[in-house]
Amino acid sequence: MTTGEASVADCHDLVAGDLPSARYKGSVVHRGRVTEQVPECGLFWIMDELTGGRHLLDKADLEIGRAPTGTAPRDLAGELAAA
Repeated sequence: MTTGEASVADCHDLVAGDLPSARYKGSVVHRGRVTEQVPECGLFWIMDELTGGRHLLDKADLEIGRAPTGTAPRDLAGELAAA
């Protein structure tokens, strides 16, 4: 998690419009606005800012963090270059 991000323990914690980032082994692999949730399966859809596509994310496979409400998206270029 980066400074200011809150860990998402459950998909019920996400709502449409939230801006989570998904990490795999410490590296950001997806980041974007939540468009839909399937909380009973631990899944949610985002419109990914990194790839420009829509992705179905599984909470069981990824570490999910959420930026505080009202936080503007940050530039991830430096973070991705370091990965």
